[in-house]
Amino acid sequence: MHQLIFATSNPNKVKEIQAALPDYFHVITMKEAGIDREIPEPFPTLEENSRTKASTIYLLTGQDCFGEDTGLEVEALNGAPGVLSARYSGEPVNYKRNYEKLLAEMKGKENRNARFRSVLTLIFDGKEQQFEGICNGHIIHEPRGNEGFGYDPVFIPEGSTHTFAEMGMEQKNRFNHRIKALALMIDFLKTTTTN
Repeated sequence: MHQLIFATSNPNKVKEIQAALPDYFHVITMKEAGIDREIPEPFPTLEENSRTKASTIYLLTGQDCFGEDTGLEVEALNGAPGVLSARYSGEPVNYKRNYEKLLAEMKGKENRNARFRSVLTLIFDGKEQQFEGICNGHIIHEPRGNEGFGYDPVFIPEGSTHTFAEMGMEQKNRFNHRIKALALMIDFLKTTTTN
């Protein structure tokens, strides 16, 4: 059993990751690792924020860990909200307010293309690796569904007619950007560890 600390306090992200990981990897949250603090996300790129999360946990614990940062990148808004996705409508973080602001800014725009992009930074045996996952899709005009979190009610992934918020976890994970990055991380871990 290989234990990894996930540098997040978001229980929804932990659920997604744990549902996709093989049994011989056990993920614990920052809280379970005894870390009770917010890690700032001050940088203009997902890559830098993801790296900061992982390196902060590693410096505090010396244990194998990974950090993640995700953004919704909308073509008609020049890639916004991007790295600011979680706090798009200001503090404190409010998912409904965020997607309502997005829908207001998309009013009258014909190009609804968007993508979720996730960057995972793994620190394993003291070495750093990054993995990227992308889910292309589009923004709809009105929210639909009650599952998931974030922008899930207004995003339909390519290859589906349902929003992420209309999908169960298993169905969402077929498209999920975070899970795509995680799959690359798992492949890497499989080549560097033994069961």
